[in-house]
Order: sequence, then C-alpha cells, then structure tokens
Amino acid sequence: MRKIIWMSDPHFQHNGTYKGHDPRVRMERAIKHVNTHHADADFAILSGDLVGDELEQNYADLAHYLSKSKVPVHAMMGNHDDRALLRKHLGVPSSAMRDFVQYAIEGADETIICLDTHKENAQSGTMCQTRLDWLSETLTRLADKPAYIFMHHPPLALHLPPLDDSNLEDSDAFLDVISAHNNVKHLFMGHVHRATTGIIRGIPFASMNALSFQSPPPRPAWDWDTFNPAHEAPQYGVLHIQADSVVLQYTQFCEFSDGYSG
Repeated sequence: MRKIIWMSDPHFQHNGTYKGHDPRVRMERAIKHVNTHHADADFAILSGDLVGDELEQNYADLAHYLSKSKVPVHAMMGNHDDRALLRKHLGVPSSAMRDFVQYAIEGADETIICLDTHKENAQSGTMCQTRLDWLSETLTRLADKPAYIFMHHPPLALHLPPLDDSNLEDSDAFLDVISAHNNVKHLFMGHVHRATTGIIRGIPFASMNALSFQSPPPRPAWDWDTFNPAHEAPQYGVLHIQADSVVLQYTQFCEFSDGYSG
C-alpha cells in the first residue's frame, strides 16, 4: 500500500497576507499536522501554485518551511510558479524532464506521475506535444502497473464558474492520451481551491482544497470583481492506494481562524 499526503495551492508569501489569509501560518499548521498524525506516509505531493508571486524569496522561505516535514515533499508546477526557482530551491527527481517539472515516481506496484501544466504568462494550463509524448511513452513503458496522475489544471469543466475559464487548454488531446492507456486509474487536480469528484472518460478524478484560501461555492454566483475567499477551513488529502482500491480522506488540519485576520 502507498500512503500519500496530497497538498495543493499554498500560495506561499514570505511576508504579508492575501485577503486576510496568512500562508505561512497555514503551511506551518499543515506540516505540524502531518508530522503529528501522518509521519508514516511514503511522501507528500504539493500540486502547484506553490507561491503567490514568482519571487525567489518566496521559494527560499517555502523551502525552509518544507524542510521541517518528516515526510519527503515532491513539488509541482502551477500557473503561479517558476520552473527555474522551483528547481533551485525545492529540487526535482533526477528522472524529471529537462525542460519541464514533469516526472514519474516509480513504485514496486504503482506509478505516480506528476505533470507540468504551466503555461507562460497565463492562468490557464497547457500540455504541449513534448509533454504529451513523454506522458504517453511513460504510460507505455510502465503499462504493467497502475498509474495515478497528479496535475495542477483540471482537464474538464467542474461547473465552478469563473474557475472553469482557466482550466487546461486543449484538454481533449490530453484526455485522448490517458484514455488510450488502461493503466491510468485516477486523476488528482489542484488549481480550483475546492473539493470535487467525478469521472471523465471512465477515469475517476478528484480536486483538492487549498492550503491557503478556499474558493467560494458556485452559488450564489460570483466573479473576480466580487471575489472573496470562502470562510472555510483549509484541508489536505490523505491517500491510501492499494492494488484494488483508492481512498482519499479530505483532512482539515487547522481552524479557519488560524492564519486569518480579516
């Protein structure tokens, strides 16, 4: 069995807050909770939007916080991230693609694939042909083991306007690749700061709440001019993966008031 801690969207800043939310407090609380209750996990995945702004000090300070984790942390790209700064301060596995933060974590019984959906100067994501080819080749090479794919941008509309406007572009090309490989068992996605589950082309998916602040539910309707984070506590996920099952536990690690001064 694999036990994986899944965290997403910390939007870390070395100082200041975002609409009253302090990302340093939330990160500290998350790591403390993992260390206390889930230090037996194999590793953690941090699925993108690591920082609020692509500043080197943000990455350097985030690395300091993550160094306190008893569980190894694998970082991924989101739309707010910078590949060079991520590599410099957080590191990537030696198997990662040269030009992208995209890699596979190969286990004895399964493969965890972490994708790079970052598109330069855009909120939406993309998977260029180079990244798609790598994904197809990796799934083919490891066809005898189930594969679990983590990505920042969802490849489908989650009925969360206006968040659906910044999902993965050209998602059909990505979905064509993964649906052609019967070893893909589950998709895990960040970006939307809200928990959803469903099925796309026969493959189950889940999205994760943010470590930082939560998007409001779709009703009452809102737009970016009226956006205010929901007054909901942050969560991370605890994943238990076995040969015949996947269990995701959405886990609150602190109170909403922790790190909130609004």
